[in-house]
Amino acid sequence: MKRVSQGLKVIILLLVVVLLLAQLIRIDKSNPPVRSDLASGSAKPVLQRACYNCHSNETTWPWYSSVAPASWLVGRDVREARSHLNFSEWGAYDSGARSHKLRGIAEEIQGGDMPPWYYSFVHRDSRLSASERNQILAWVTETIRSETK
Repeated sequence: MKRVSQGLKVIILLLVVVLLLAQLIRIDKSNPPVRSDLASGSAKPVLQRACYNCHSNETTWPWYSSVAPASWLVGRDVREARSHLNFSEWGAYDSGARSHKLRGIAEEIQGGDMPPWYYSFVHRDSRLSASERNQILAWVTETIRSETK
């Protein structure tokens, strides 16, 4: 019995050491300048509240983004989100790219895939009501229509 508790103590000690050492691996939490933000639109306030934290250069980094390994996950999620869609670069996208991204927004919203459940679980203000989803979808349709004229 004494060996089991001694072995457990060693495992816990090693785990603590690994977690402490992991804190030395920092993520880049910079926010590049906003080049060309999304022009005002009917859905912009909803997008700013629910989407901009990952899909823009205006990320508000939560406290746990300073604690590994959670920081690694947050950093990866923001990098991936910005690479797919960055509202801070909206005006720099050509019309074809904007159209593609707008269709992607519609797909994600209709499929209930955005925001991700694990993000909404922690960030309740990112949750979208049915009327907010409809507002975003109407904005997507209106924007695609105005850009194809």
